[in-house]
Amino acid sequence: MTQKAKILVLNHHQIQQKITRIAFEIYERNAGEKQLTIVGLTGMGYVFAELMVTKLKEIASFDVQLIKVELDKSNPKIEEIILSEHEPLEGKSIILVDDVLNTGRTLAFAMVPFLELKVKKMEVLVFVNRSHKLFPVAADYTGYELATTLSEHITVNLDPNASTVHLH
Repeated sequence: MTQKAKILVLNHHQIQQKITRIAFEIYERNAGEKQLTIVGLTGMGYVFAELMVTKLKEIASFDVQLIKVELDKSNPKIEEIILSEHEPLEGKSIILVDDVLNTGRTLAFAMVPFLELKVKKMEVLVFVNRSHKLFPVAADYTGYELATTLSEHITVNLDPNASTVHLH
């Protein structure tokens, strides 16, 4: 069996540009907020959330809070979702962050802890949107739209010195 070659989709510089663009877009849409809560999903989604928080703190006038949602992305179960909540989230504006939006299943599960809370609003940010929507989850902020087949895979590496996005 032959291994598929990796195709570079975005290099480090392009990723940094997209992070900056998204941060300004978030700031523009939320300029009236006092606080914004960025919620990163386990793995590269949380790394992406950390990068967004860093960039937002550079440009935004509102306070930015970071929390994490831990779940098994390959097999999420409602009872196994852990939210690293630092303070009450009622009345807060929340942006749920993941690296890749494929079918929407993982993001749908990640929203579960917030369903009982009376949040002000919830938006979704993904770095790559593959557009294979099976669940009614849409990204409000997207770094890169990429039409792929279901057999292709996207690898997002957000290493601070050598970030890349590959298709294979």
